[in-house]
Amino acid sequence: MIKILDARFVVTAVEPKGYPAGHTAEVAFVGRSNVGKSSMINALTQRKKLVRVSNTPGRTRTLNFFDVDLERDGQRHQVRLCDLPGYGFAKASKADKAQWEEMITTYLEKRHRLEAVVSIIDAEVGPTPDDLATLDYLQAHNRRILVVATKMDRLNKARRKPRLVELSKAMDLPLEVILPFSATEKLGVDEVWGALLGTFGKATRV
Repeated sequence: MIKILDARFVVTAVEPKGYPAGHTAEVAFVGRSNVGKSSMINALTQRKKLVRVSNTPGRTRTLNFFDVDLERDGQRHQVRLCDLPGYGFAKASKADKAQWEEMITTYLEKRHRLEAVVSIIDAEVGPTPDDLATLDYLQAHNRRILVVATKMDRLNKARRKPRLVELSKAMDLPLEVILPFSATEKLGVDEVWGALLGTFGKATRV
């Protein structure tokens, strides 16, 4: 069982000199615009408004860092989360898209404290070409990846497991590496934390 002790905003950055200092293990969250990334982070941190949830795709245009203190099985940990701008936002200008891409790739390639990347897929929509390209990119750069299928509450319960099988085939990934998630139902919260603290296993103890 995961117990959140504290969750707080740290800093906003657009380039390496603005990244927060320290030795806390970091986890980045990537996904297309409107995939439910902000709602997912709020659910994981048990905070309703830690990350602003917007109905307007493409609202996040910077790297936003948050620190989370949590406890699991009597052990305290501190994890830093980085919320990356959503990709695939059609209304953004080419210049904006190029700037965001450079900002994101610089972070993903050069951030030494980045221990894992949570790649978020819309369970209902399925992986888009941008999602598949992002997974290929992360694998090419040897990043540890946790794939999370959000918005599972939009599927009836009988449809959920078959849908995960379909997603695993579409992404050519083992079924066991895709975690179902719903911010509305709080489905998958403990499982995601367990994967991050266990599979990646490098969260800094407080």
